[in-house]
Amino acid sequence: MGKHNFGYFFHEGISNMFSHGFMSFAAIGITVACLLIMGTFTLVAVNANELLVDLEKENEILAYVDDSYSETAAKALQSKLEDLDNVASVTYISKEQATENFAARYPEEELFQSLDPEIFRDRYAIKVADLERQSATVEQIENIPGIARVNAYEEIAGGFITIRNVATVVCVALIAILFVVSVFIISNTIKLTTFDRREEIAIMRMVGATNGFIRWPFVYEGFLFGVLGAAVAFFLQWGLYEAVSRGVANNDTLQLIHIIPFQQLWIPVAATFAGAGIVIGVGGSLSAIRKFLQV
Repeated sequence: MGKHNFGYFFHEGISNMFSHGFMSFAAIGITVACLLIMGTFTLVAVNANELLVDLEKENEILAYVDDSYSETAAKALQSKLEDLDNVASVTYISKEQATENFAARYPEEELFQSLDPEIFRDRYAIKVADLERQSATVEQIENIPGIARVNAYEEIAGGFITIRNVATVVCVALIAILFVVSVFIISNTIKLTTFDRREEIAIMRMVGATNGFIRWPFVYEGFLFGVLGAAVAFFLQWGLYEAVSRGVANNDTLQLIHIIPFQQLWIPVAATFAGAGIVIGVGGSLSAIRKFLQV
């Protein structure tokens, strides 16, 4: 494609885009909506997955040893715990260590600074490799002779797993639906242009113009729809994400939730929006022009 042809195709693409103002606006608008919804649910899934990774690193299951076990017998349980599937690490905590940890957690409470270690139990702090299998791991720990009780915050982990899974399913479904709708809208927008220019297209075909020469202006039109839609959607997504991040940061009840800074995500988000927008725009234009080029 020569430089002259490139300029011609680009100029024709812009002219076509402005020839149907409302439909062009609708085509860009539906592309923006598609990308914005897709991006929002994807970012929710990404943040939920990041929270799960953090929980897997920090979440601990506390397994309390039976009171009747001596310290030597309690320490002997470590190898049994380490042999369990899905266990990443096992740390033994004696009664004395548990007492010190409790006192350090409440430094202002004078009463807690002189507690008898005998009121505490020897215990193990256990970290799992996969939070989704935590329930099964807890059951295995409870079945080990010598373990009297197990504490695990399964509701928190389960909540984040549910959020991630739901966001992923909704994201995939919406991407599929909105992708089809966007291609349909852009296709019909470009069909108006091709219908208005059907006589010109017929003349071009009669004088020997190739299908590619006729097709390229419409491809550029779809490309412009996609790029403009992607740009608008990206900046709207950025503003929405920052607003939600500030809201979560300023809410005392949501301090457990850590939002990934957008500065760490903007490159993949921009690349994804640009790629999806171009595919939607060019796909719609090729779909619209196909029947006009059939002999």
